[in-house]
Amino acid sequence: MAGEGHNSFRAEIVTTMEQLQHAYSVRAICFMEETGLPVDHAFDGNDLQATHAVAYLNDEPVGALRVRWFSDFAKIERSAFRKSHRHPRYLKMCAEFIFDHIARKGYTKVITHASPEYARLWRAVLGFREVEGKAPAIYHGEPHVELIRDLVPPSDAISLASDVAVLFRTEGKWEIPAKHEQ
Repeated sequence: MAGEGHNSFRAEIVTTMEQLQHAYSVRAICFMEETGLPVDHAFDGNDLQATHAVAYLNDEPVGALRVRWFSDFAKIERSAFRKSHRHPRYLKMCAEFIFDHIARKGYTKVITHASPEYARLWRAVLGFREVEGKAPAIYHGEPHVELIRDLVPPSDAISLASDVAVLFRTEGKWEIPAKHEQ
């Protein structure tokens, strides 16, 4: 958790309002301040039904993303790192964290949409491939291609066969018994 004196890079699933504010702050800096994206585009109405992750260096929020969940795939959106922390190492660490989270929920596919500039990074560093036969979506006047990556769920993926207690536990902390669990 933020504020606990960490001194290294880490990514966490957002489970508190403070963490959500950190994620929103990173996005505001990256999308609104740096690129001039209007607030109603940076915060488009999909935040309250998404899972958010925030990346910290020490206790400072430096990256954020959200995941939306669909029938047979998860979609990474609004990934952002503060300019001073845009290093492939941090991106890869954060991405591997969220890939593990998505796979733990049993998903085998994750997609994202990216401008050509960033699509190269998603392919080269994170193992995505461009979806064939889909025309790019035009977003803010710039084409965005659809990228996909296959995931392998672990043997302990959350499913209908999971212990009932696991389903009561905090998102992403399925090994930690809930406060009122007996």
